[in-house]
Amino acid sequence: MEEKLIIGIQEKPSSIIKWVVLSLQHVFAMFGATVLVPILTGLDIGVALVASGVGTLIYIACTKGKVPVYLGSSFAYIGAISVAGATNGFSSAYVGLMLVGIIYVVVATTIRFTGSEWLKKLLPPVVIGPMIIIIGLSLAPVAIGQAGLAPNSNDSYFAFLATSWKNPLIAFITFASVVFVALKGKGFYRIVPFLIAVFVGYVAAVILGVVDMSVAFDGYSFLQVPNFTFLGTYSFDFSAILMFVPIAFVTIAEHIGDHTVLGEVTGKDFISDPGLKNTIMGDGIATFVSAAIGGPANTTYGENTGVVAMTRVGSVYVTGLAAIFAICLGFFGFIQAFIGSIPSAVIGGMTIILYGLIAGNGVKVLIKSKVNLYNMRNLIIVSAMLVIGIGGAEIVFDASAGSGLTGMSLAAISGIVLNLILPKTIVE
Repeated sequence: MEEKLIIGIQEKPSSIIKWVVLSLQHVFAMFGATVLVPILTGLDIGVALVASGVGTLIYIACTKGKVPVYLGSSFAYIGAISVAGATNGFSSAYVGLMLVGIIYVVVATTIRFTGSEWLKKLLPPVVIGPMIIIIGLSLAPVAIGQAGLAPNSNDSYFAFLATSWKNPLIAFITFASVVFVALKGKGFYRIVPFLIAVFVGYVAAVILGVVDMSVAFDGYSFLQVPNFTFLGTYSFDFSAILMFVPIAFVTIAEHIGDHTVLGEVTGKDFISDPGLKNTIMGDGIATFVSAAIGGPANTTYGENTGVVAMTRVGSVYVTGLAAIFAICLGFFGFIQAFIGSIPSAVIGGMTIILYGLIAGNGVKVLIKSKVNLYNMRNLIIVSAMLVIGIGGAEIVFDASAGSGLTGMSLAAISGIVLNLILPKTIVE
């Protein structure tokens, strides 16, 4: 039986201080991944933060404030952005991401006039569940690497983090703080476990000498305008769109899964009200706007869904204020410096739980939808998707252009195709 929300979706926190603290927790829950995306792809951190906040406000407007969702930078497009940027320049990545936004808008518009049954048939729980699991587990190496627990990683930075005993210790302190506060915290403290853990981990990092406060703010000014790349200032390069289009359906599946799980957490049916026609539209417009100013794709954040699930605070006012804070972060140089100075080990300790929650949410989709895994048809679909997605399968169409399908895209396509062609008469 689901617990009731402590603060309802359209309720405001009882005080300004609680409102601010709860919103800051959402900011800290999303910023690790949102900032990591531009760090890994070469995009501007400030632009990503502004795009995240603006995108969330666009989403809130499109859904009439009925869903406490936060939009952050999507990990699903990291590979495509990186390859497109290195091969053809970031203009091709921006065009690809804007096309993703347009695909979302087209899907949302189609749903508005034809209903969502075709989409539900295309992306049923037996496909959505494994996709969310893949998204969460595919992020697992990132969390482990940031925590300094991957000495043999192919990523030189993650391998470097593992050379010092301090990083795993900081990650453990952060992880333990989340667990302790979530399980043993009383009253208000229990609903801000991630926020408390970030500060505890940061203090531990300062004490251990991992953070040097004397240089943490060097090179930053109080106000600092992000390096926006506005639509019209770059060429329309369509050479990399094949890398982006299939991923759009992966993130649409993630979108549906996140809203299904969030609905379970809050006791609402967001698929019906405000409906996929509005939620997908908000997500799509947010992604288009983000790409139009030089940012990454936006997507509903499982991390923040996890925060709602753990804290039982579902107020859209809280996510809305978090969006405003994120926009401010993009312009406040010293705040960017603080965020930039938070060690990877702190983020790793926190995301071990958060990324696990994403994968766990995929399992919850399968359980909630009563997907029968004793049925061989369902088991084949789930098994094939997990191996293809987590195994890192890849099909290259044009190596010189960097076009092809990666594991996540292939997993989504495989799941959709298998669900459509396998006979439903297969018995247990």
